[in-house]
Amino acid sequence: MKITPKLTATSTVAQDNISRIVRLETEFLEKRSFAERIGDRIADFMGSIQFVLIHVVWFTLWIVVNISFVPLPHFDPYPFLLLGQIVSIEAVLLSTFVLMKQNRMSRRADQREHLDLQINLLSEQELTKLLQLTRLLCERHGIVEARDEQVKELAKETAVEELAETLKREMPD
Repeated sequence: MKITPKLTATSTVAQDNISRIVRLETEFLEKRSFAERIGDRIADFMGSIQFVLIHVVWFTLWIVVNISFVPLPHFDPYPFLLLGQIVSIEAVLLSTFVLMKQNRMSRRADQREHLDLQINLLSEQELTKLLQLTRLLCERHGIVEARDEQVKELAKETAVEELAETLKREMPD
């Protein structure tokens, strides 16, 4: 009977990894400038149902107050040019906040990709070294399976730059 270790959500290894990720994300969030924090808050609010509801109520009240059959002073009669101007200015400002947040998130994604690449390169180097050592042990003890051509190929060091160039050259645009 083969016993395989089971990784559960509460295992020490998983919990350590979760703690590292939380620490890295917390550090990133804490390093934001005051302006970035405000921009993020505004962008987060803009993406909420409360934002939509406030605008629906605001537009409805504006239109009701300014239509001709309501006995209230009309400050922006149909076609509601003032409302259109206000909404246009708001759209410019809100889109700027969204772009600021997207730029910051893009920078963070780039940092994560660089970290992933570094870890992948280290893993590849470690696995190559393990294959090389395993092959040496198998050869020393006369184990025939170590002569497998695919294992020999995988035990060679990977030329990462050459792979990147080949991929760039062969990928469709």
